[in-house]
Amino acid sequence: MSDVAATQPTKEKAPLANDDDEEEDIDQLVMELQSNHGAAEGAEEEEDEEDDVSFKEVPQELLQTDPSSGLTDAEVTKRRKKYGLNQMAEEKENMILKFCMFFIGPIQFVMEAAAVLAAGLEDWVDFGVICALLLLNAFVGFIQEYQAGSIVEELKKTLANSAIVIRNGAPVEVPANEVVPGDILQLEDGVVIPADGRLVSEECFLQVDQSAITGESLAVDKHSGDPTFSSSTVKRGEALMIVTATGDSTFVGRAAALVNKASGGSGHFTEVLNGIGTILLVLVIVTLLVVWTAGFYRTVKIVRLLRYTLAITIVGVPVGLPAVVTTTMAVGAAYLAKKQAIVQKLSAIESLAGVEILCSDKTGTLTKNKLSLHEPYTVAGVEADDLMLTACLAASRKKKGLDAIDKAFLKSLISYPRARAALPKYKVLEFQPFDPVSKKVTAFVESPDGERSICVKGAPLFVLKTVQEDHPIPEEILEAYENKVADFASRGFRSLGVARKIGDGHWEILGIMPCMDPPRDDTAKTVNEARVLGLRVKMLTGDAVGIAKETCRQLGLGTNIYDAERLGLGGGGDMVGSELYDFVENADGFAEVFPQHKYNVVEILQQRGYLVAMTGDGVNDAPSLKKADTDF
Repeated sequence: MSDVAATQPTKEKAPLANDDDEEEDIDQLVMELQSNHGAAEGAEEEEDEEDDVSFKEVPQELLQTDPSSGLTDAEVTKRRKKYGLNQMAEEKENMILKFCMFFIGPIQFVMEAAAVLAAGLEDWVDFGVICALLLLNAFVGFIQEYQAGSIVEELKKTLANSAIVIRNGAPVEVPANEVVPGDILQLEDGVVIPADGRLVSEECFLQVDQSAITGESLAVDKHSGDPTFSSSTVKRGEALMIVTATGDSTFVGRAAALVNKASGGSGHFTEVLNGIGTILLVLVIVTLLVVWTAGFYRTVKIVRLLRYTLAITIVGVPVGLPAVVTTTMAVGAAYLAKKQAIVQKLSAIESLAGVEILCSDKTGTLTKNKLSLHEPYTVAGVEADDLMLTACLAASRKKKGLDAIDKAFLKSLISYPRARAALPKYKVLEFQPFDPVSKKVTAFVESPDGERSICVKGAPLFVLKTVQEDHPIPEEILEAYENKVADFASRGFRSLGVARKIGDGHWEILGIMPCMDPPRDDTAKTVNEARVLGLRVKMLTGDAVGIAKETCRQLGLGTNIYDAERLGLGGGGDMVGSELYDFVENADGFAEVFPQHKYNVVEILQQRGYLVAMTGDGVNDAPSLKKADTDF
């Protein structure tokens, strides 16, 4: 964990609360803070409500749609006919064909031939048994996979949302699937972007959560002219956006289309069963040739030879194997369902049992996808509670304005009771949200005693510059501060500097608060259990190398993490052939990866003969999930 300054008293951490309790605590705290804030932020909120469309537009010649008036109803109808609804095309699976696929395979072919032969010989007992086994295998497998598919479809329905668009000169709320290219959308805190687009408001600033696409937990800064992507969430700011792509033409839609076009393999277990069936089928055919040849020379009656053929076919090929295997895996799928795991393909159960390497995404899989604060660094003479109080004062008091960092600070107040008790007593006179130029958040506050202060938090070196412009900082404090900034950066922490100015006094640097996306509570234990079972875990993440190494260190994984450029996509690597394969096999993971990097890692490991599993929850994981032998 992070180093603790010598001046900071040791704190006993409170027990962890669950996510629901934390959200309730934050909601209660925000309501408490809102009851005691100044007029400045309230006036700002009223102004937002009265003038929802007060944005400055970029030059009109760069746009096809007037941002002030939007599209007319006639234009919307015309474009919807041309581009369709804003939804991804869903391929309807032929259920009859899917059911018939369970009758295809070497063993199934032998069973079907035996059934025909039994019917020809009027051996209705054997005919009935063989048909019953075929139908049992087909029905059990079909019902299990159909139920899994139905559950997944229900989960997809929960993703539906709405959008506020400018049409006929006025903002209206419409279902997300009715958005068309050229529509002007209003974006604000908490909005899920329903389509790809480009920001058209002049001098706008948004912080957007693109974790569903990139897998990175931290919000991305967006300015005028920057692209935005479907399924991203606005964390802070307001702007107008012109829609440039909908449905299958969006980034998410194109990724889904590529995955659908990819030819999925039959799976390792299916290949093994087919191999067994093929070998037995060849042996049966050879045996039958010998029997028929001998019978021909011994003038055995044809009916007797056919009965021999039926008997040898049933004995030589395990006709009950498909039904037994399918039923066994269905029982396993039912057990996993009780553990809240949906099995979409029964063969995945056996493939999972044989997995040798697990390639895992980091954000939201190994980690919580929620920022958490670590032990702060405080300069000499400053207490951690003062640091936390100042940092929380420099945070929005509107629930919709809280970003991941503000939430992390408020949640951590449970470990700083003095700061938690003092925070509601302060009145915020003026709040200035994050400024992308100065890289900091500023709040003008008034204490219960009427003393006014300025509280600042932001990029550590920019906060340090604010203090240095006011007065020289002692060399020992400056050196310790800069060293700690470098230390946190090398370990993958996102650090925030905190400073304050009380009354007419000088600016005072308080310290640094490091934060990062922490591992899940049970991840380290799970990773250790996997290692005991002989499973190797490799991390594939879009985050920086430092963040990846620190997460691996906390989880007990290897720290041989490399930049994805070493993989050589686009000619950027310096390794070829077996050297590259050895490099991937021996690495503990890769950072700053793109979807094609993940796909290549899985492919290389498979070519080395490993059974590979892949976990992930973002669009960026889709190609590698499709490629892996088993995916989660």
